[in-house]
Amino acid sequence: MGAEKSLLSIVELGGYPDFVPLYKRYGYTTRVVFSMRKALVALKKLKPDVVVAEFNYQSDFRDRTSSLESLIAVAQQNPQMHLIVFYEHEYAHQLDKLCERYRFFATFQYPIEEAHIQSALDRLG
Repeated sequence: MGAEKSLLSIVELGGYPDFVPLYKRYGYTTRVVFSMRKALVALKKLKPDVVVAEFNYQSDFRDRTSSLESLIAVAQQNPQMHLIVFYEHEYAHQLDKLCERYRFFATFQYPIEEAHIQSALDRLG
């Protein structure tokens, strides 16, 4: 029997469908958290195969563009983990800057459709 697959979903602002049933159909044990602080704790404990997170640009951060960068710092300790990111169109240029430094498995612009997530999960196998 294969190893259990795990997925951490980080819903900070939301505004898109609940994809947990889809994740479960693809065989992922799913944990949902609603803040980056809780996500960082969960990430260290769970070491998920996949993380789905939002890129929420925050201009008031002095040294970063978003809390996603804190997640990336922890995620880089697990090179097998795949990061899927949702983002707003108006912040695409800010996300592009992050993409120069970190390779995301997939990025999806709002509105997020189930077919987009399915395509990413299909590629993960």
